[in-house]
Amino acid sequence: MILLNNTYFGKYASLPMGWLFMACLVAIEIVVMSQILDHAYYKSKIAFAALMSNVVSGIVGAYTSIAINGGRLLTVWLPWVSSKEVNLENDEELFSFFLYFACAFVATVIVELIINSIYLKKRYEFRPVMRATIIANVVSFLLGSFVLYSYSFFFYD
Repeated sequence: MILLNNTYFGKYASLPMGWLFMACLVAIEIVVMSQILDHAYYKSKIAFAALMSNVVSGIVGAYTSIAINGGRLLTVWLPWVSSKEVNLENDEELFSFFLYFACAFVATVIVELIINSIYLKKRYEFRPVMRATIIANVVSFLLGSFVLYSYSFFFYD
């Protein structure tokens, strides 16, 4: 499957713009989670939890990717492809991409929820942490995906 062999995000993640992009997504998650849990734009405890959960999620995604595709670094965290890998007019390729993307999203949320609940359990109950984690990831995935896929499908080719 071509989705398991792309390296765009693995390469991009190692560049300064990739780090800046990921930092922006983590900042968005921090603001969203802080708003949901404390009605504030920033809470240091929430920021630390969000940062740690994203680091752990990235590490899990990287090692999962390496295991899945025989050693090539593809961060499962966000499967970044272009029209060279996925033909938007081919229903089977498009379905495979969306399925892969959905699995990556669910895996990310599960990992981040575990880490966030560990770090935030003294101050917040599980349900609000779960809600904040899911919403923060939906927002960051939507914004991040829009930016990455706009570039890779419309400007990269």
